[in-house]
Amino acid sequence: MNIFDYYLEKITNLIKKNQNKLGLKETNKFNGINLEIPPPNFDSDLSTNICMILAKLNKVDPIKLALKFKKIIEENINDFEKIVIAGPGFININLTDKALINIINSIFKEGKNFGSANTNFSYNVEFVSANPTGPMHVGHCRGAIFGDVLSNLLKFNGNKVTKEYYINDYGNQIKNFIKSVYLRIREIKFKEKFIDQKDLYPGDYIKEIADKILKKSKLNFNSFEENYNFLSKESLYYSMQLIKNDLEKLGISHDSFISEKSIVKKDTVNSAINLLKKNKFVEEGYLEPPKGEEIKDWKKVKRLIFKSVLFGDDTNRALQKNDGTWTYFANDVAYHFNKVSRKFDKLINVLGADHTGYIKRIEGAVKAMTNDKTVLECKVCQLVKLYKKGSPFKMSKRAGDFISVSDLLNEVNKDSIRFMMLNRSNDVELEFDFDKVLEQSKENPVFYVQYCHARIQSIIRTAKLKKVMLKKFTINKINFNNYEKEIIKKILEWPKIVKISSQKYEPHRIPFYLYELATLFHSYWSKGNKNEDFKFIINGKVKENIITIIYLILIVLQNGMNILNVSLPNKM
Repeated sequence: MNIFDYYLEKITNLIKKNQNKLGLKETNKFNGINLEIPPPNFDSDLSTNICMILAKLNKVDPIKLALKFKKIIEENINDFEKIVIAGPGFININLTDKALINIINSIFKEGKNFGSANTNFSYNVEFVSANPTGPMHVGHCRGAIFGDVLSNLLKFNGNKVTKEYYINDYGNQIKNFIKSVYLRIREIKFKEKFIDQKDLYPGDYIKEIADKILKKSKLNFNSFEENYNFLSKESLYYSMQLIKNDLEKLGISHDSFISEKSIVKKDTVNSAINLLKKNKFVEEGYLEPPKGEEIKDWKKVKRLIFKSVLFGDDTNRALQKNDGTWTYFANDVAYHFNKVSRKFDKLINVLGADHTGYIKRIEGAVKAMTNDKTVLECKVCQLVKLYKKGSPFKMSKRAGDFISVSDLLNEVNKDSIRFMMLNRSNDVELEFDFDKVLEQSKENPVFYVQYCHARIQSIIRTAKLKKVMLKKFTINKINFNNYEKEIIKKILEWPKIVKISSQKYEPHRIPFYLYELATLFHSYWSKGNKNEDFKFIINGKVKENIITIIYLILIVLQNGMNILNVSLPNKM
């Protein structure tokens, strides 16, 4: 139950119903109106700014409006008591014990669904999509976890989500990768020295792929061109296995893998471009080289151009190269045409920091193809910087010239990586501090949240509480102290956090919230070390209020950490 939505709807309906009585001319604009939990120094459960917003809109005194509206609330909403006007016109509200008991029991009843917005959209979330030229590096790791957790969050809300990986298995980069494998095969088989060439891939993993192909095949490998198709198939297979293995170690699995090569072979590009032509978003003309992009052998020739300036881009974009073949952007437009044809309600792309300049053109292409009916939203994950002992940390680079996910996993476990990669909003750089993630203290957020769960399980074991189905657990009376009230208020915020995180595609709000909840719990636990009145267990028995509190926290921790796909140990 989202009490903020529930009670805000009651409040706004009262305003509309009593418009004349309140002397309001305009009551249809509710932008900026909210219902929130006030700061801890206010002895209230809820607070709304509705009178301040409507007073400004109707040019009336907010305090006088609030005083009038207070009486109307008292007469119509039985769940409220002790309504106070605060500051410039806030209405602060306390819930009755009966209302709070009903809300708490509804949380127990909802259990694993507590917090879900129960929406029913279909999403395509494309993330990772790393070039299949080797294992994943740390730069991919943040976007991979962001996309996976965002997908889990949307699923938690009842949506159908397809986690998708776009395999860039077409173009010069792939040819160079396959050539690298071929040359390593020649090195192993014929003792030929590997060529030191800029466009080739030197990593040890290339040798491993070459070795696997040699063990599997009896070909002579005398000609790169004659063996190209076989090498392409095998090299890409083993490279994708490396990537899938890395993803699996991070707890990530995709539902769908779409090949760029298959998009090109099916001639989907022509279908997409023809649709853009039909909608008058493609023209034939000349372009200057794109500013800020190094493009070799650019020629001023007539070519097909997408009118991306109509969608806020700084220049129109080429769909054809100098020789008339399709650009990477044209292939990507075709891939998104494929996505659109699968009738998803919403499309989300998770991109790396180097793709910021790409967003306007691809979002524009989707709008152009669908006449604004389908919206693509791109989320960019900024860079990750590794630190150890206060300084930038450089690990050994077995994979070549980058730090792989496997290297990272050798230093830190999956749970820590997943939690800490969401420790900042995706649009700011993230500092991954090895010392912090290995600490067993409040400074390590993942430890602190997991330790909260372990402590609760310790309480359950120590007091020998019977195993209960939380879904069937109920209470009929409450007498919370101030510390317990703060924890209850935080728990009531969970559905709101889920809603905002989902609407804004900001999954980092989930670990932030869980850390805050865990901090409140640990702080309250510590009070018992100084004051017997606040001990959780007395003479082997747990206080009734504490049982309610820990069971509520368990529900939220389990739901939240399931979204993050981070474990909750019973002992630490």
